Order: sequence, then C-alpha cells, then structure tokens
Amino acid sequence: MGQFVDLVSGDGFTVPAWVAEPDAAPRGAVVVLQEIFGVNVHIRAVADRFAARGYLAVAPATFARVQPGVDLGYGPQDMATGLALKAAAEALPGAGVMPDIQAAIDHAARVSGRKVGIVGFCWGGLLAWRAACTLQGLSAAVPYYGGGMTSADETARQPQVPVLAHFGQRDHWIPLDSVQAFARAHPEVEVHIYDADHGFNCDQRGSYDEAAAMAARDRTLAFFDRHLV
Repeated sequence: MGQFVDLVSGDGFTVPAWVAEPDAAPRGAVVVLQEIFGVNVHIRAVADRFAARGYLAVAPATFARVQPGVDLGYGPQDMATGLALKAAAEALPGAGVMPDIQAAIDHAARVSGRKVGIVGFCWGGLLAWRAACTLQGLSAAVPYYGGGMTSADETARQPQVPVLAHFGQRDHWIPLDSVQAFARAHPEVEVHIYDADHGFNCDQRGSYDEAAAMAARDRTLAFFDRHLV
C-alpha cells in the first residue's frame, strides 16, 4: 500500500519516509515514528493500517542521519544495534532528528490538505512527545511507551496539542512510579496504563499483548477521529 519517498528537512538533509495513502481522499494525516528498529516491516504495517482507516500516513526514517536503511528485527543483536543507533541519534548536535519529523509533518499536511497527528512507539514515543511540545503543524499526539518521556527533563516540557499516552504497567524500561508522576504533572494528558510490558503493541515481539494492543488502538483511533477529522 505504501512506498518510500524522499523528504527534505529544513537544513537540506534528505530523509526517506514510508508514505501510505488511503484509497479515497484523506480524512486526516498521521506521522508514524519508528521504534529503535528502523522503519521495518512492523512500522510500515502500522502506517498501512492507518491508510486503510482513511488517513495519509508518513513514517520518516529517524535513523537516517546516523545510518541509512535501518530495518531490524527483534532479536538480541537487533536490540543491541538499535540501542546503539538510538544513542547516536540522541547525541546528534542541535535539534537532532526533529527537523526530519517536521519535514514529515509538513509533507503530511501538504499532501493530505487536512489536520496532522503523530504517533510513536518506544523511542518514537519519546519523539512524539517532543514533537507535541516543540514542533509546528500538529493537532494531536499519541506516544506509546515513550522511553525517557517520564524523565524529569521531558516531564518539564509542555505540550501544545492534545496528547494521549499509552504505558505498560510491567514495562521494565519505564518505571510505573515515573509514569504516575508524569500523569500527576500533566493532568491535561490522557494517560492509560495497561497490564502489559514494553512493546505490547508490536505483534512481532514476545511482549505483544493483544488485549492491550486492541484497547490502545481503539482509543488512539477515537482520539484521532476527535482531533483530526
């Protein structure tokens, strides 16, 4: 359903993005931000599913500045590689990968002619939170188990758009007490905690939890329907 296209960031950097278009005129647009495993088959499938729901979906390759063409699985070596790439991306100077996300938002708005939301998973969840607080052109944001977004520095940010956040109660990467502190600091954010582990939305991971994934999906679609359509 989708294909890779090249986007140009504000600083002139070319970032590939998987773009999935709906069969009819878009009812809205969604930027999909990858995990630490690249724009892999799972992220492309997520984008394609949003397109099947009537949204134009754009998934930028947020590792492109540190390594092009990243497409990992979910084994131990993939995890180690992904963590190293995330560290390299987070260490980029200046605004890092945020201009690439802005380019995806701008492309989504231009092609769809509609409001734009953003959804991200794992590292992408953190980036979706940052985008909601710092970037332009968004109307809603949905971080899934955003690693690091409950830290003191990230909690200090203020979102400019409505935010729906999904977390797993048994997520060993994101302590539950930090999620609860984040929720207290941001009563304007709709926070949901599921009896699940990190990565519960990804049906290719051992931590996949169908009940949590379906509940989060339904809430996300309703949230985007409310704010984008």
